[in-house]
Amino acid sequence: MIEVLVVDDHTIFRSGLRRLLGDEADMRVREEAGSAADAMQLLRQASFDAVILDINLKGRSGLDLLKSLRREWPALPVLMVSMYPEEQFARAALDAGANGYVAKDAEPGDLLAAIRRVAQGGTWLSTGFAARAREMPGRPPASDQPLHFRLTVREMQIMMAIVAGKSLTEIGADLFLSVKTVSTYRSRILEKLQLGGNSELVRYAMQHSLLD
Repeated sequence: MIEVLVVDDHTIFRSGLRRLLGDEADMRVREEAGSAADAMQLLRQASFDAVILDINLKGRSGLDLLKSLRREWPALPVLMVSMYPEEQFARAALDAGANGYVAKDAEPGDLLAAIRRVAQGGTWLSTGFAARAREMPGRPPASDQPLHFRLTVREMQIMMAIVAGKSLTEIGADLFLSVKTVSTYRSRILEKLQLGGNSELVRYAMQHSLLD
């Protein structure tokens, strides 16, 4: 039986994973955590065969948490999941020590296969991305990437919150950041994307299909 810890700050997503894995004979969600602190506490209290870790978490990002996991549990299989495409953050996740990366819009069968693969000590990437990674072992030139590929996980998170219409105060409360810090992130995002304000940011997100 593959005992899984799910780390994601969205209750609905965690519940969906619990139901999905509950239908499988060889795996189950043993525990859930909605934050990095809760995840670390659970990991110190029990053993798990795999961790499903969202790249977007309130407070510390999943990549930050992954670094802590690797210091204490270097061999623990970790599968990163994200609403963002593999092309943007999969390489960063693997470089940080993840065993695999799955987009949240992947087919359920792919997610189940990924869990089994990493729990057995393997690595998981989608077939298409793995092929591209073999052809291009280094990062692709920046000129070949959309500008939002320059954003960090936190910058992407804040960008999407702004596009969703949240105020800087609301974003700060959600991510446990000061309004000044969020404002600094906003300025950095606009600079990287070469945009002049929030309306252009929304237009950019629509042009690049970043909105649901």
